[in-house]
Amino acid sequence: MAASDFEVLDERFARLPCMTANIHRLYDKCHWAEGPAYFPAGRYLIWSDAPNNRMLRYDETNDVVSVFRQPAHNSNGNTVDRQGRLVTCEHGTRRVTRTEHDGSITIIADRYQGRRLNSPNDVVVKSDGSIWFTDPTYGIDSDYEGNKAESEIGASYVYRVDPQSGEITVVCDDFVKPNGLAFSPDESLLYVVDTGRTHGPENPAHMRVFKVGEGGKLSGGRVFADSTSGLFDGFRLDDTGRIWTSAGDGVHAYDPDGTLIGKVRVPEVVANLCFGGPKRDRLFICGTTSLYSVRMFVNGAKTF
Repeated sequence: MAASDFEVLDERFARLPCMTANIHRLYDKCHWAEGPAYFPAGRYLIWSDAPNNRMLRYDETNDVVSVFRQPAHNSNGNTVDRQGRLVTCEHGTRRVTRTEHDGSITIIADRYQGRRLNSPNDVVVKSDGSIWFTDPTYGIDSDYEGNKAESEIGASYVYRVDPQSGEITVVCDDFVKPNGLAFSPDESLLYVVDTGRTHGPENPAHMRVFKVGEGGKLSGGRVFADSTSGLFDGFRLDDTGRIWTSAGDGVHAYDPDGTLIGKVRVPEVVANLCFGGPKRDRLFICGTTSLYSVRMFVNGAKTF
C-alpha cells in the first residue's frame, strides 16, 4: 500500500499512519468477514465469516490461517473480556456467548423478558465486567447469515448485562438498527452506530455518542458523525480517543471533536476492525472477503 492510499483530510491525520507501510491481505476466502478480536497472550486473531458459518484464526507468529470453529452459529461480532475469554454474538442461535478457557460455552444472553433476541450483532465488555451488545435483525431478515424469522421483540435495542446478577436491561431503545459500539478509553462515553439505512433511505447511517453514568445509565445520544461513504459498521478507538471506523471505501479516522481527519483506503467494503499486535499498533481490517492488516503510528485503546 502506497502513501497515496492514506487520504489525509486534516493535518492531525498526517502523522498517524506509517506512510511507507504496506497493507497486507492475510486471507481472501470469506463471504463476509466480521468481528475481529485479538488475543495478546497467544498473538492470534479470531474473526467471523458469518455466511460460511465459521470462525477463523490468524496466527501472528507464522501468518497461518486455520478454522477456529465450524459450525459457528453464524457468529458476527466478537470481543475479548478482561479475563482473556472470547465473547461472541451468534446470529444463528440469537444469543451472546462466552467461550471459557476450557473450551466450554456459557450463554450470556438469549432472551429479553422471555422473548428471543433478534440476532446480536456486536459486543463490548466494560472494565466492571458488564457486557454491552446491539441486537438488530440482520440475522433473522434472511437465511444468508442466520435463520429467517420474525422478531419476537419487535424492535432493535442496545442491551447491558449486569456483571453480578446477569440481568439484561435495555440501555437505549431509539435506534433503527444498532450495530457497532465501543467505549472511549476512560469509559465515560459510549459510541453506537445506527445502520438503519439498510432498511430504507430515510433511515440513519450515522454514529451517536452517549455519556455513561452510574449503573450503566446513558444520557445524551447526539449524532457524532454521518457516514460519507456507505455505512459505518464496527469500529474501535485508539488510546487518545480517536475513532477508527469501517466504511464503504475503507477505514475512516475521526478526531474526538467529530472531524473526519483521514482515511485508510481498502479495496473492499470494510465491516469491522480492531487493533492488535504486542503494542496494539497493528490495525486488523475485515473487508468483505478478506482480512487485512497495516502497521500504524497509533496504539489501540487498552481493553484487555
